[in-house]
Order: sequence, then structure tokens, then C-alpha cells
Amino acid sequence: MRAMFGTGGQLLVAQLRRLGADTIFSVPGESFLAVLDALHDAPDIRLIVCRHEAGAANMAEAYGKLTGRPGLCLVTRGPGATHASVGVHTARHDSTPMILMIGQVARAHRGREAFQEVEFTEMFGPLAKAAAEISDASQVPAEIAAAHASALAPRRGPVVLSLPEDMLAEEVDAALVEIGEPHEPTATLDEVQQARTMLLEAKRPLVILGGGVWNDEAGRLLTRWAEDSGVPLVTAFRRQDYLDNTTPAYVGYTGIAVDPTLAGRIAEADVLLALGTRLADASTGSYTFVRAPTPAQRLIHVYPDASELGRVYHPELSIVSGACSFAQMLAQEGPLSNDRAWAAMLRAEYEKGLTPRSSPGTLDMGRVVEHLRERLPPDAILTNGAGNFSVWAHRYYQFRQHGTQLAPTSGAMGYAVPAAIAAKLARPESPVVAFAGDGDFMMSANELATARQYQTPFGVLVINNGMFGTIRMHQERAYPGRVVGTDLENPDFVALAHAFGAHGELVERTEEFPDAFERALGAGTPALLELRVDPEALSPRATLSEVREAARKRT
Repeated sequence: MRAMFGTGGQLLVAQLRRLGADTIFSVPGESFLAVLDALHDAPDIRLIVCRHEAGAANMAEAYGKLTGRPGLCLVTRGPGATHASVGVHTARHDSTPMILMIGQVARAHRGREAFQEVEFTEMFGPLAKAAAEISDASQVPAEIAAAHASALAPRRGPVVLSLPEDMLAEEVDAALVEIGEPHEPTATLDEVQQARTMLLEAKRPLVILGGGVWNDEAGRLLTRWAEDSGVPLVTAFRRQDYLDNTTPAYVGYTGIAVDPTLAGRIAEADVLLALGTRLADASTGSYTFVRAPTPAQRLIHVYPDASELGRVYHPELSIVSGACSFAQMLAQEGPLSNDRAWAAMLRAEYEKGLTPRSSPGTLDMGRVVEHLRERLPPDAILTNGAGNFSVWAHRYYQFRQHGTQLAPTSGAMGYAVPAAIAAKLARPESPVVAFAGDGDFMMSANELATARQYQTPFGVLVINNGMFGTIRMHQERAYPGRVVGTDLENPDFVALAHAFGAHGELVERTEEFPDAFERALGAGTPALLELRVDPEALSPRATLSEVREAARKRT
């Protein structure tokens, strides 16, 4: 440890540098001026000034996903913190390492409902892995190091620190703290062999892969083992980039808008290995095709946090282990001798599902995604927020490398554009394409100014059907023909792009998209393509009229 004398703000920045921080996402506030001043003398840490705290938090979350290090967000008290809470919620659901630092009112003013005062430990306690207030400047290095370690400990997630402004200006002596690399729990050889025996006994084995920690090497090992063993691999909700989707062992993803055929196959499996995933409701059809608490399948649940095992499901075999180390150990034990017909059938069904059905209107989103699938290189990063529009990308695109899908399992809107900015900052050499519905895009359109300011060129596809499509779909299913609250009157998206200094084009026909996309890729600036979609094209599987008619028949 190295002692230094400085303000709480200087100690905070020095400790972050010691931990390898290189980027902080922020909206400036008067409650942490001492930190901003310390950053003036730390040019090796990029301060990305965003236009809204929700955008800053989403950028930090996406940056944490891509780098594997805690994404850092710095916001002010009250409104700033409440705006940023959406990113904390996403980080919690997605098991993303993140530290949210919040300027707080002076210590002498605490408890008086002072200007913008909120009790952040109470507010964020249920939402984050941990939430604490640093009341003593001499404890800043230790508290920052502890937050960093907690964010990376199984299960990974967000940590929130409240920083009283007078504490940040206080001058003290303190020692910077060194911490080691995070430790991933590892299964025993006996546990791996028990799992292997259960899979070997199965006639219809299946692996569902997800969670917060993964890498390409583990993906290659697991894929090779699965191909040699006749075991099909499924990725959990919005974890499609955990495996090369073009390899024979991959048979699709489970999650919102799961292929009904695959959902049925998961239910038919006799042994299910849940690797790194919690098997949340989104990945199990609201606990239908993997029932809770006792599934019909013999369940092997591998998860790095012991407190999660047995909490929702009662597995036949529980193993506290990181997914990467377990995949490596499983591969080292050699392939199984299962019948490969089951895996081949599921792969054939997946490949059949890659062909889009025709969509109403002159612009077909299925064909658009088919073009992206052929045109983009393996390292291209796709981001999206929430809405029916995202299902086209999930269903028809094929991810080939880990770290190329940024999508919130929390189902948060407004994520695509901030995540795309973070992606270009983390991996400037990779093409980045953001998918956003018209409603989704307008929740973070202002961050195009951030993209322009920090020269992060990416393409954003605004899929414009003039409505909140997902809510309209549920509305038509439950109350057919009784539309209220889901229609949208939108701005001229192309003009809006130009106002931000971005490239902008309107695309109304499928055949216009390839050339427009090339111009967007070559623009050298953020580029927006407004894709005008017929409202009838409600989802890849059903038109608006089909959903409404099916609902009427049920009633």
C-alpha cells in the first residue's frame, strides 16, 4: 500500500487508477466538484460527459459487460441518482460489474431532507449487490477497493457508493489499496463426473448457457465437446453471443419470443444442464417449460453463487462453480457417446427458423436482418433496447463471437444508443449497429450528441411503426380492437439525426436497405437509418390482424 495526502476526491481518483480504471461515464453535478477537479489531473481516465444520467448508467453497464471490469458511473444526488437507477437495475439482472458513485449532500445536512437529499443506502439496497455511504475521507481507497471486489465477486453486479460533498473536499492522509484478481469458484472433479454421468444416461440431454461471466475460449471448448457428444446447446435470454451460432451444436436461444418448437424441445429434455444461468422467468416461459420449483427434467444447476442454488429450483445436482471453469473441466473429461439424432433434429429445426416469413408492407425486417447476417463481420456488435423490433435481430441474426450482443435482460427501453456509444469506446475497431424501435429510440435520442462529441461512429436502425409495438401486441391479445395509449406521433427522425450532426436517411423499401446501410457504415459519424415499417408487421411470427383475430376467437 502507498500512502498519500489529498482530498477525498483525489483519493477516489487515485484508487480508481490503481484498480485500472480508464473510463468514467457522468453527468456533472455540484455535489462532486472535488472529483471533477481530481480528474483534471488524471488524463489517463476518460471522462465521458453524457446528456442524461440514464444514458450514463447504461453506458457504464455496457462497458462493464464488454470489458469484464466494473463499469464506472458518476452522478449527482437526488434526480441524478434516480435517473441512473435504470442502469443499476439492468446491471443487477444482467450480472454486470458496475460501480455507481453518487454525490451526496454535506454530512452536517444529512437527515434534514436537504436539497436533493435521498437516503441512497435504503434506495439502492434492494436493487444493487451493495450500497454504502463513505463518511470518512480516509476510508475512500478501502471503500472503492471493496466496491470493486464486490462488483466482480460471484454473482457479479452493481455496487452503489454515496459520497457526501464535504467529505470529497476534506484533506486527509490515506493509503491506497491493492486487490488481487477475482476468484471464480470451481467444481470438484467428482461433481463434474456426476454431471457427466447424468448426461450420459440421458436420451434427450440439453444445455442452457447463460450468466454473467463467459469467454470465447470456454465457448470453443464447450462447443467442441457438445458436437462430439451429441448434446445440443441453447443460450439463455440475450446471451446468444456466448456461442458461435453457426456451429452444429447450437440450436437456438430461449427467452422472450422463444421459438415455440424449441420451447417444446426444452420441455421434452430428460436431463438439463443449466450452466451459469439462473433460469429466470424470461428464459423458461415464465417457469412453464422448466417448471419451478421441481422441473420435469433432471436438472443439473451450475452457478457461481451458492445462495442462488435451490432458491427457485430444486435441482437433482447443484454445483457451485463458474461456467468457464466448469466447461473446461467437462471438456477435459472427454466426449459422451450419446445418440446424435436428437441434437441433429434440433439443429435442423433451428436452421429452418432462420428463414423469415414474408412481412406486410414494403420494408421487410426479416430480409433486413438477413442482409446484416451476411454483411457484418464476426466482431460486429449489435445493441438493442426493448420492444418487438428486437425479436427480428434475435431470431434471424447469427452471433459468432462473445461480446457482440449488448441487450438488457431487464427489458429496459432506451438502452441501444448508450450501449452503442460504450461499445465504440471499448472496441473502436468493431462495427456497431444499434437496433431501436421508434418509442425505444426516443428515450435516449439525446445521446447522439454524446456520440458526436466523442467521435463514436455507429449505425442506429430506428424501426418506426408508429406505436409501442410490444404493448400493442399484449393489448390486442387481451382486449382486441380496444386500442388506447399505444399510438405514437413521431418527429422526422432523419432531420433529427442531421440536427445532431449525424448521417440520416429514410428507408421505405427492402431493396433500398443494402445501399443505405453501406452509406451509413462509411459516413464516419453516427448514422441513423429510419426504417419505415408497416404497423401490420407486429412481430416475426404474427401480424397485428392475426393477433387480434386469434384473440377474438378465444373470446
